[in-house]
Amino acid sequence: MASPSSHKANLIDGKAIVPGLAVVIVGSRKDSQSYVNMKRKACAEVGIKSFDIDLPEQVSEAELIGMVHELNSNSDVHGILVQLPLPRHINEEKVLSEISIEKDVDGFHPLNIGKLAMKGRDPLFLPCTPKGCLELLSRSGITVKGKKAVVVGRSNIVGLPVSLLLLKADATIKGSWIKPGAAVIDVGTNAIDDPSKKSGYRLVGDVDFRDASKVAGWITPVPGGVGPMTVAMLLRNTLDGAKRVIIQ
Repeated sequence: MASPSSHKANLIDGKAIVPGLAVVIVGSRKDSQSYVNMKRKACAEVGIKSFDIDLPEQVSEAELIGMVHELNSNSDVHGILVQLPLPRHINEEKVLSEISIEKDVDGFHPLNIGKLAMKGRDPLFLPCTPKGCLELLSRSGITVKGKKAVVVGRSNIVGLPVSLLLLKADATIKGSWIKPGAAVIDVGTNAIDDPSKKSGYRLVGDVDFRDASKVAGWITPVPGGVGPMTVAMLLRNTLDGAKRVIIQ
């Protein structure tokens, strides 16, 4: 598989198009800020143009939707990501539905999710986190066909779109929960206070990594596991969005 940066170079040389990704964040949640910064840094590394939209916690739903409409109309933007969760006074479903399906690189638009759930239908974009998890399994030589899989959690982002061994729960998952030799993919992200860190906090997952690693055959760390893969799939989706513009 070619890297995003090599595809990007071909787009620039052949069609003078630079893939563009708009990342919208509302408020200052620590875990959301961490992921947004990771996404923006990755864009810079591979040459994708980043449109950074930082909005205050108090922004109105109408103002946020207005910003989404502006990005929908911007021909330099090939992908739009609204970082979740949003503040309680904003209807997430309504906001995500306003993103152009051709720019829905997070794969959360109802039409993309609906096609993903139906046999014989192809969504324009797959949600980045489960797509990254599948890539992790594939590159680790792990096949899911014929295997028993467990999904812990029921989030729209991970729990519902796919069925494989994706672990997400409110309680920390211990080694005793896990079948020996199982592949454990921890998609949890939790910020806990840590005075020893410059940021004042550190990120941990939903799995007790030290305990579970004694039992699991494969296990992803937090940070450094699913997070970077999610970002990589986001860049790939943005690249695919830009390529569709060329084809049209």
